[in-house]
Amino acid sequence: MQHEDARMLRIILFIFSFYSVLCGIAQEQSIMPDDSVFIETEEDNLLFREVSDLNPQRAALLSAVLPGLGQIYNKQYWKVPIVCSGLLIFAHYINYNNRIYNTLRNAAIITSAGGENVFGRITNTDGLVRNRDNFRRNRDFLMVLGTAFYLIQIVDAHVAAHLDEFIVNEDLAINIKPSIQSTPLFSHALGVSLVINF
Repeated sequence: MQHEDARMLRIILFIFSFYSVLCGIAQEQSIMPDDSVFIETEEDNLLFREVSDLNPQRAALLSAVLPGLGQIYNKQYWKVPIVCSGLLIFAHYINYNNRIYNTLRNAAIITSAGGENVFGRITNTDGLVRNRDNFRRNRDFLMVLGTAFYLIQIVDAHVAAHLDEFIVNEDLAINIKPSIQSTPLFSHALGVSLVINF
């Protein structure tokens, strides 16, 4: 029994040693795709050379300073109207909800103090307070969404500048074609195949 345990331990150590040597050899070989661009530095290290002239940090900074400017820097002019109109829509509805909130708040204060209701559509104080809270909640929610939209356009400019480095093959295409497949029962089945060309 003790002899078999020692033999099993030697086999496990041999397999572990053999696996370690294979992993070490695999780590020394560098596999480089044919379409990548590499340059040698002074230390004989291989580094990826950036193909793009765009700086992602600059694109993000420009978008943070003036929304849409990062998209112009990335030469994605079609995104500028989307960014500008989105921010203008958020600003408009935040202002709209804030104006009605302030009017309802003032009307609720005046009505609760025994004054005349200046907001004629709602006559009781409870209705004024309830609607005031709804418009305040809408305003605050739109402010959160507007801030998220602002941050997303910054991230979009940053990511678009990074993605400009990748070379996309013009022949890359995805086609959906009808196909006939054989089944194990020697019959045929109609289907759809997805063909990727690259």
